[in-house]
Amino acid sequence: MHPVEVLFGRRAEGLRALIGMSLCSGIQGDDNLQSMLVGTVMRKIKSRTWKKQRYFKLQEDCMTIWYKSKKAGNTHSTFSVGDVEAIREGHQSEVLLSIADEFPADRCFTLVFRGRRGNLDLVAESAEEAQSWIKGMKKLIENLENMGEREKLDQWIGDWFKKADKNNDGRMNFKEVQDLLKMMNVDMNEHHAHRLFTMADKSQSGSLEDDEFVLFYKMLTQREDVLRVFQVYTADGQKLSQSDLEDFLREEQLEGGDIQKHAKQLIERYEPSDTAKVLNAMTFDGFLMYLGSAEGSIFNPQRRGVFQDMGQPLSHYFISSSHNTYLMEDQLRGQSSVEGYIRALNRGCRCVEVDCWDGANGEPIVYHGHTLTSKILFKDVVTAVGNYAFKVSEYPVILSIENHCSVEQQRVMAQHLNHILGDKLLKSTLDGKAPIGLPSPEVSRLTHPVTFVKILILFFTHSAAQTLQRELCDCWSASIAHKNRKLLVIFYFFSSFFSLFPQKSKQRLSKELSDCVVYCKSVHFSSFKHSRIHSKFYEVVSFTESKARKHLREAGESKFVHHNSRQLTRVYPTGFRTDSSNFNPQEMWNAGCQIVALNFQTAGDGMDLNDGLFSQNGRCGYVLKPDFMKEAEKRFDPETPQQRDHYQPIILTIQVISGQQLPKVNIKEGSIVDPLVRVEIHGVPMDQAKQETRYIENNGFNPVWYDTLRFTIHTPELAMVRFVVEDYDKTSKNDFVGQYTLPLSCMQQGYRHIHLLSKDGTSIPPSSLFVHIRFTELE
Repeated sequence: MHPVEVLFGRRAEGLRALIGMSLCSGIQGDDNLQSMLVGTVMRKIKSRTWKKQRYFKLQEDCMTIWYKSKKAGNTHSTFSVGDVEAIREGHQSEVLLSIADEFPADRCFTLVFRGRRGNLDLVAESAEEAQSWIKGMKKLIENLENMGEREKLDQWIGDWFKKADKNNDGRMNFKEVQDLLKMMNVDMNEHHAHRLFTMADKSQSGSLEDDEFVLFYKMLTQREDVLRVFQVYTADGQKLSQSDLEDFLREEQLEGGDIQKHAKQLIERYEPSDTAKVLNAMTFDGFLMYLGSAEGSIFNPQRRGVFQDMGQPLSHYFISSSHNTYLMEDQLRGQSSVEGYIRALNRGCRCVEVDCWDGANGEPIVYHGHTLTSKILFKDVVTAVGNYAFKVSEYPVILSIENHCSVEQQRVMAQHLNHILGDKLLKSTLDGKAPIGLPSPEVSRLTHPVTFVKILILFFTHSAAQTLQRELCDCWSASIAHKNRKLLVIFYFFSSFFSLFPQKSKQRLSKELSDCVVYCKSVHFSSFKHSRIHSKFYEVVSFTESKARKHLREAGESKFVHHNSRQLTRVYPTGFRTDSSNFNPQEMWNAGCQIVALNFQTAGDGMDLNDGLFSQNGRCGYVLKPDFMKEAEKRFDPETPQQRDHYQPIILTIQVISGQQLPKVNIKEGSIVDPLVRVEIHGVPMDQAKQETRYIENNGFNPVWYDTLRFTIHTPELAMVRFVVEDYDKTSKNDFVGQYTLPLSCMQQGYRHIHLLSKDGTSIPPSSLFVHIRFTELE
């Protein structure tokens, strides 16, 4: 049998069967998609004064939207259907709300892109045209989401063919193939490339067409690394019997449970050959499909859903938290937008921040005070939170309000909170009695048919000097809510240097807001000793990162951990981070701090770790702390983890085997990635480590390393593992290629694929790493 047939287990399919077929299935009977293929003139809206006509058209691949201005000559723009995360109908963006008096809601819609890319706000010429695009886009997105791994790969192959087929004749000569290889990050010897080209040119026409190109691609992407594993377990070199597959799952993947049942399921799920299925066997093609699936990925599928106990006090959880949520950019001149709240909530964030100031016409506004950041209405923020709080997670949302408003506008704030949020706002203790402890994220589900979220108000007076230094005096209050749609609002009362109130006035808080106080009370922090003796469970403190580090240095981490076993602590970026950069949240998680607030608008290491930690437990925004951090009578010290009960360090061994279709990072013609992989361990101080593979010169398409990295992990319960791929550069800083971050506790052992993410945390298929993972106890 030809080696390619051994590798792929089936004959190459025609290219015309690949390009766009999956997404365009059923197009003949779909009037909406047919209309999109013809094209439509719509207004692209950027502001109340920027409204310009653009011609939008779906391309024949049913994957690309093309648009251009009638006045812009040949210039045009495109975006992929796969880049669109959601479609919002009507006036559901600030931009479209601003022109609501000019264009009716039934003609308006918004395309929301993945990552940090701005939205596309559109106005169609009629309600019918708007619905045609809304329904058509939703169908294309649904088709894309329902694609199998093979269909996604076939779509990717087809996209590359179209890019390389410069003269659009449906075939590729050798020059076009050479250009394609460079586009795909392959720096291949010309002789070797021509040999593959000749082998694929079955018709001997001097060009590749249809299934010849697919054959060429499949020869190019032979997975020798996976074939090597396959051949260890196959008895006949052609397929894995069910017994062979069971051996692999048991010996390599270290799976337990009913292995026989699981092997049958994998064959049924991933084996494309009906003949093999009848024989209860898996061909190499099926084996490759399994390893590339979610089940074969490094992330344990059993940890994806909500699997943790959600009935413990709120202080026992890490909570996904955002800082200055309204900002889309920097802290000095950046844009404020309700979109910041929508994006954060849709990423599973459960604590968002609102800085409130007196606005014109008696309406409170939100912005970064005494800066040039733009301003938005408080009522628009509350509306957005009410609409999006529970679309991703059913667990409590904390609305953390920092108040700089006069008493009069505080009353307006209270009116908006009560009127807009309604029953989502908690206004009394859950059982109507004096609380004896913090509630759990899910307690009210058991005590009330309808769960409410609570506004808790914190009142704390500061001197003018203190208020000028936010790092030293951030006051806040918390209130808890839970499943069944409860919104938890934390209210900051911040006495400002520019306050309208006299310093000695006791009427700093309106009765309407003070009536909302439940569960929590903001207090000034004196010391851990004072807190241990005098503090109550409902008292909450808030620190800047620098202040928190000062307490860690002076008092020791064990005292901070002990404090956080009983009470809530919030940590936020220092005011000197004017660029909206982030600190490393791991240091604060090590101390048991629950609300570690980050700038969600800023990509980088900090947000990678945050996304990684909260990727587990159903992405609900709550992660249960390890037992040794919840027990008040025990003193866990992150500096000396070997002193805790049940201490058992492990050795983490990672063999980085290969990479697949890494994205180009340098747009210069002819530039090819020189990839290396760095593995970072984030955890207690003794566990902090990083190691790198060697770099592979001029191959971002299918680099092979077989480099082994080993780490000693003393506190695996807190360890995060970050895989980073970079383009090596000996003269300057390496360029970022992709990353993937996850808790060590969520890693699967054995042969696994790591599906890489972009700097924004969005997927970049089919880019991946192939690794082998093993845990062993340290003797």
